Amino acid sequence: MSSVYKAQKGLIKVSLATEGNVIKEIEITGDFFMLPEEALPTLECRLTGMALEQKELDHAIEEFYLTGVETPLLSKEDFVKAVLGVKNASKAP
Repeated sequence: MSSVYKAQKGLIKVSLATEGNVIKEIEITGDFFMLPEEALPTLECRLTGMALEQKELDHAIEEFYLTGVETPLLSKEDFVKAVLGVKNASKAP
C-alpha cells in the first residue's frame, strides 16, 4: 500500500505493508529535508510495529521529533497525515 501526501512545502511518499492493523514494513521518501539526514531510517524503525492509528502515530512521531530532528517547512502532523493517508487510500473504491 502506498500514498503521496502533499504538504505545504513538499511531498511525502509512504509505502508500507501491514499485518492486520500493524505496520510491518514502511518506507518514507519524498522531496523534503530532514536534519540530520540519517534520521529517516530511525523514524521508519520507530513506526515499524506500530498500529496504523492516529493516536499511536502522533505519540511515536512526537517522540521522534523530541530527539532533535528537524524537518524545515514540515511538521510532525504532516508525517502523521502521510502515514494515515495509506490507510485512507486503501479504503478508496
